[in-house]
Amino acid sequence: MNIKNSLVTSVFIAIMILLSACAQPAASTTSSSASESSSSMVKEENGVIVHDAKAKIASMSIHITNNLLALGIQPAGSVIGGDVKDFLPHVADRLKGTTKLGVVTDPDMEALLALQPDVIYIDKEYSGKDIAKFEQIAPTIVIDMDQGTWQDQLKEISTHVGLEKEADTFIAQYDIKAAQVSTLIHTKLGADAKVMAIRMTPKELRVMSTTRPLGPIMFEDLKLKMANGLDQLSKDEPYEVISKEVLPDFDADAIFVIISKGNDAQTNFDELEKNPLWLNLKAVKNKHVYVLDGQKWLDYSSLGQQMALEDAEQLFSK
Repeated sequence: MNIKNSLVTSVFIAIMILLSACAQPAASTTSSSASESSSSMVKEENGVIVHDAKAKIASMSIHITNNLLALGIQPAGSVIGGDVKDFLPHVADRLKGTTKLGVVTDPDMEALLALQPDVIYIDKEYSGKDIAKFEQIAPTIVIDMDQGTWQDQLKEISTHVGLEKEADTFIAQYDIKAAQVSTLIHTKLGADAKVMAIRMTPKELRVMSTTRPLGPIMFEDLKLKMANGLDQLSKDEPYEVISKEVLPDFDADAIFVIISKGNDAQTNFDELEKNPLWLNLKAVKNKHVYVLDGQKWLDYSSLGQQMALEDAEQLFSK
């Protein structure tokens, strides 16, 4: 073991011994390493952890991170994207100076410990079973990112930091922008145009379903009409793998395309574009194929959804 790792381990053991003397069981949705945080910025009110906006926050979910950014808060530390092994490109400029804490499925606990956060946010799905190890470092807030809409999640996070008004303002401004972009798209495509979204990956072609991340913004917020058969796809899965031969069955007037990162996915889409089947699609003939910024559209967070609207606005303003 080198000197650096030995020092981190020694500090970790010392903190564990200190905190174990006052640790308490976790609450159902919110818990802490002790009844009171050593920081005056963090306290517990009626069983709920609340903290100052200036508290040193560690976010163990990229979606929680992006919701915090939407509230004007840059976390001191955050997990990174598993695929890119870094902060996601569309928010990287807002996370300069933020400590990288590994990926959500394999967090860097040494980096988290060295950060000495005042409060930690975790995603129940990925980290809930390991809450005890986070509680030993700092008061820990558990957010179930699988429940509710991004608006619900933003509001929940805002209650912990006393920024409920800011959350409401963000949502109200989003609704205004969504209505404007919806009008813009309908003007370009026609009021009765039916749309679909596909994603090309290195190995498969996917049609995106009506569920999140794409379904809500397209068919609820932007009020676009579904291509044939989309309502028959599973409501429990974000997509269904298809063969290119079934694309005509959807009879879409417009097709939104997401191309996964990497040369293989791009090559696959380039080949699809040359295929006679693709070239004969109504949307292709009428030049209504729109390539989306996948990082934004697949980011089901308040900030991601806002950026997706901006992406659509740029595409349909050309």
